[in-house]
Amino acid sequence: MSAVSFSAIIAIAFPRNVSSLVSSRRQMSPHDFARLVDTHGPPLMMYARQWCRAPEDVVQDAFLKLIALEQPPREVVPWLYRVVRNGALDAGKTSRRRQQREQTVARPERWFLEPAVDGLDAETAVAALQGVPIDQREVIVARIWGGLSFEEIAAVAGCSASSAFRRFSAGIDTLRKRLGEPCPNPSSNV
Repeated sequence: MSAVSFSAIIAIAFPRNVSSLVSSRRQMSPHDFARLVDTHGPPLMMYARQWCRAPEDVVQDAFLKLIALEQPPREVVPWLYRVVRNGALDAGKTSRRRQQREQTVARPERWFLEPAVDGLDAETAVAALQGVPIDQREVIVARIWGGLSFEEIAAVAGCSASSAFRRFSAGIDTLRKRLGEPCPNPSSNV
């Protein structure tokens, strides 16, 4: 298999006005971009899955928007989370409207790719996470699986860092109760 340049992939996918789409490539090498996708793609999909049923599309659109930027954002990862969040919210609204029109019931998507993660059953974890209020669940997923700081989560969720921490703590407490796990040290949920 021959090596294909990043520009060639973009040219095939978007034959018109390719130069504007790859303008931010000048600041980010294809290798750096691929590493960014590999590192943050799966957590971004999990993050988007909270609001929509097509997280792959939302994450792909976010990366394409990043490429299309004239100048990449100073903080790329929080920017990606914000774009994914907004796209997922829009996609979720569209999906719910379509679902209401079609009156169909779909089997919910699994959030975890693996059946068990560190001894935690994926179905049990999904059920427990779905029982956590959405504002708390958003912070839990962004913190634990996304690796974002509370300051970055605050910027993405539109709240203060202390609110993000409170939501995280409350959500973790709810998860522990739902899973029947006692808190080993109630003063630290980080």
